[in-house]
Amino acid sequence: MRMITLALSLLLTGPAAMAQDKKYPPINDYMMEQGAEIALARSAAPDNVSGPATVKVLTPQGFKVAVEGQNGFICLVLRGWGAPTYSPPPLRDYVYVADLRAPICFDRVSSTTMMPYYELRHRLGMEGKGPDEIARGVEAAYARGELPSATTASIAYMFSADQYLGPHLGHGFIFPHLMLFLPYYDNARLGGNDRRSGLPFLSDDAGTPFAVTIVPMDKSFAVKAKK
Repeated sequence: MRMITLALSLLLTGPAAMAQDKKYPPINDYMMEQGAEIALARSAAPDNVSGPATVKVLTPQGFKVAVEGQNGFICLVLRGWGAPTYSPPPLRDYVYVADLRAPICFDRVSSTTMMPYYELRHRLGMEGKGPDEIARGVEAAYARGELPSATTASIAYMFSADQYLGPHLGHGFIFPHLMLFLPYYDNARLGGNDRRSGLPFLSDDAGTPFAVTIVPMDKSFAVKAKK
């Protein structure tokens, strides 16, 4: 555990650390009408996955269950606070992008190992904490055992045609992909693939328990939110 904490600390306190001088938009800018949020959350995965899944919606107190499911998947819509904790550095400021909407369906394993990490990030953001403070909060919670130990590979779907992943991609950019949560991986272990190659690549927080690998899918897999 000490080695994990040291590794995270080094990533946080290096040159990539961001100044905490920005202000959050009003909390209401991050919120959605519940019916629309449920529909958007379900668009993260094919109907056979998201239809029988549990759905959570964001409230000022954090994510709450809106629909109980039966298949072990949990679907929700991440906001800007779901941006990388440590890397790549420019994307950490996406916590301030109030209209970022990232529908995701966690599988049975990632629902218990990775979803709590994302939920904590959102709670810290809604408390007014900036990127560095969120990172420190995540690190402290992991060191105390308040977050599950991330040692097992798991997946999540992000197939929504209506997702908005931030200004680097823009609105209307359809990028269905499968998320692989591979703790401590880096891109070299995947072959060093470029982000635009169409091959799997290590997207966020390389070398940490929260490392995210992206497996791009054909645009034909994109799922539209049902009105």
